[in-house]
Order: sequence, then structure tokens, then C-alpha cells
Amino acid sequence: MIRGRADVALRFGAASLFILGATLIVFVAGRYLVGQYRADVARRQWDERRAQALVAEARDRANVPTTSVGAIATGAPVARLRIPRIRLDEIVIEGVGDDELNAGPGHLPGSALPGMRGNAVISAHRDRHFSHLDRLQLGDTIRTETAQSSGAWVIVGRRVIGHETPALFQSKEPLLTLTTCWPVRYFGSAPDRLILSAKPIAGTWADGMRTRSPGQT
Repeated sequence: MIRGRADVALRFGAASLFILGATLIVFVAGRYLVGQYRADVARRQWDERRAQALVAEARDRANVPTTSVGAIATGAPVARLRIPRIRLDEIVIEGVGDDELNAGPGHLPGSALPGMRGNAVISAHRDRHFSHLDRLQLGDTIRTETAQSSGAWVIVGRRVIGHETPALFQSKEPLLTLTTCWPVRYFGSAPDRLILSAKPIAGTWADGMRTRSPGQT
């Protein structure tokens, strides 16, 4: 009788562990699929926005009035980020909340957009879109594209800071900051952050540098 109860308890425990494991797998897979879906939507919206920007540019050249760009909505695609060394090509989403970072790299609200004067800050999870950010070194190049401008950057700074240290600091000149948790390969909540700073490469900005970002006054 005791042995029979032990067998039942063992089977029940094994079944519980199996159900728990399956639930975790479904949750992780579901969250990944949601993120991938949002990334696909963001890329389609980005293509549409670029097409609208081309129309607006043609109107400008023809001196046709256009409406001004307003504040950026959270979750909207704001830029395309490409890093040849790590074969990264992602659409940057406005915002750095869980939903935004699940879909792609996030643009820190309040910071400049890439190509604008000021510090443009882009963050992403170390186990998702910035999983190979630690491979980048000084001198590596980055390309960004927004509805207003496009061009290349060169990495000029690489440092590790505490998680509570602000990554956003003011800059009168165009600056691009990429950030993710550090160490990149770390089990649990990473204690620090990797910060990469890049400056624009002269001659690569066909549209020039703008003085302020959309939505800024």
C-alpha cells in the first residue's frame, strides 16, 4: 500500500513537472512570436513611412506645402539600424518598455533621433536584438536611416557602467549611443550596462544633420 502511494506521488510529481515545463516553453515561444509579429509590423510601417517621406521630399522640391511632423507615438518605427560587423539589420521602435524591446531595439524618448543634433540613445535586450553587441570594437561602423536623414557612424567609445548610471547625457553635437545589459552572456539579471558611443562619419550624410528632432521645439 505504501509503495503504491509512493508510485502515485512520483507519477503525479513527474506529471506536474512536465506540465510546468510545457507551460514555460509555450510562454517563451508565444512571447517570441509576438515580438516577431510586432517586428514585422514595424518593418512594414517603416517602409510605408519611407515612401511617404519620399513623397514629402518631392513636394518640398516642388514648393508644395506639407504638414509638420508631430510628436512620436510609443511603438512607432523611427529608424533603421544596420551594423555590418554583426550582421544586424533592425527597425528601431519608439520607447524602451517591455513590449517595445520585445519587438526590436528601442529609441529612448527624449533623446535625439539619429542624424539630429544631440545624443540619440538606442537600447535593446542582450538576449535578443543586441546579443552580439559585445563583439563591436572602436572603429567599427554603424548605419542609421530615418525619415529625415541617413548616414554612417564610427564607434569612438566603449565602456561598462553601473545599471543605475544614466546613459542619456546632453550633447551639442550629433552622437549615437547604443546600450544593453552587461555581461551579455550572464545568467539572471545582469548588474551593469555596455555603452557604445559613435560619431557621424563626414561625407556620408547626404541629407545633412538637422538641428532638432521631430516633436522637439
